[in-house]
Amino acid sequence: MASEHQVRKYIAYWFQLGKKVLIRNGSEALLPKPVITGDRYSSEFEECWQKMSSPESGDCYLEGTNETIAQLLTPAWDISPCARCAMPVPFRDAGMPPEFCPCNDLINWPDTEMPQPRSPVSTKLQLSGICDRLQKCSDE
Repeated sequence: MASEHQVRKYIAYWFQLGKKVLIRNGSEALLPKPVITGDRYSSEFEECWQKMSSPESGDCYLEGTNETIAQLLTPAWDISPCARCAMPVPFRDAGMPPEFCPCNDLINWPDTEMPQPRSPVSTKLQLSGICDRLQKCSDE
């Protein structure tokens, strides 16, 4: 089962490549900029997530896909890397994978020359980890 965390990450990664989430049965498109601010998702992303989670928004789905966000949050779905581009894609927990990855209409994707989409990162924790490793190396 895909957790809310996995679905949020899935949406955030595709937002970073310019994919929109269609809400209200496709009548409104959401694409927050920026998606990440420092070590967390941006307030714009959080506002979009709240809209996607609202029952008033109707069916919400990532542009170029058939699965709704509500469906992805049920036990029937999981999120795994695409075999072609390694981006997160949904697949049924039991059964066949989706017909295609959202990357199928991105002309220059995968692009190994450009930075890959990512999750928020705590700079303080990353630097602390580097300091710890350097300290261990100097102790040896």
